[in-house]
Amino acid sequence: MKNDIQIKNKRAYFDYHILDSYVAGIALLGTEIKAIRQGKANMTDAFCMFIGDVLYVRNLHVSEYSHSSFHHHDIKRDRVLLLHKKELKKLKIKGEEKGFTIVPLRIFTNERGFAKMEIAIAQGKKEFDKRDSIKDRESKREMDRAMKI
Repeated sequence: MKNDIQIKNKRAYFDYHILDSYVAGIALLGTEIKAIRQGKANMTDAFCMFIGDVLYVRNLHVSEYSHSSFHHHDIKRDRVLLLHKKELKKLKIKGEEKGFTIVPLRIFTNERGFAKMEIAIAQGKKEFDKRDSIKDRESKREMDRAMKI
């Protein structure tokens, strides 16, 4: 299978300092994985939260599969993330600390064709950190333009 599906959450890199990342499996329905393979997912507003001892990703928008029949999946349903117990315990402890959150970074498929999600422990940026990120990005862009000429 081709491994060219890369759905990224660019907003997470702008809003958070990424501290530690994990790779989790996603429990999906048949039409959801087909839609993800078509690139029909949006992670902008997605976040992860624990309900009991299970980690869910919420607000992950997976559009309907174009060739499906009348059996459609719910577009913004909560999806279970599959991790080892040790990893879940670490995430739960760190996620409950003040100022830390669990954010999804990207969705990709592995060599066997399974959908995986990279999640991270993140700490929110302050407003001046965001301005610094914008300034760094613009200065890098200008330097690349100057080197091109």
